[in-house]
Amino acid sequence: MTDIAKKRLKARNARHNRIRKNISGTAELPRLCVRRTLKHMIVQIVDDQNNKSIGQISTSSKDFQTKFGDLNKVEQSRKLGELVAEVAKEKQVNSVVFDRGGHIFHGRVKAFAEGARQAGLQF
Repeated sequence: MTDIAKKRLKARNARHNRIRKNISGTAELPRLCVRRTLKHMIVQIVDDQNNKSIGQISTSSKDFQTKFGDLNKVEQSRKLGELVAEVAKEKQVNSVVFDRGGHIFHGRVKAFAEGARQAGLQF
């Protein structure tokens, strides 16, 4: 890992720690956390008080890739947001606290958030 990559990772971890000091998920208002890699996004709805995961979806899953594998990464993120909103509605979750994981609200993270909001999830 180069020095620049280490600095970026350290800065992202610092941002994530700053965010997590103030954000926590409850049963009524769970936390929607985003994990982004170079190829995929993993999204999880978490109840931090009871230490439970309400739902999780990833762009690397076989079902997702068969349906949306031909789209580019930003479009896949938007579809992932719509799917997460559907999963949340199935679990009777209408609003969440958005935890972007220290990532800048731009590109794939922003597309994911817009897709979830368009599908009816409030945060």
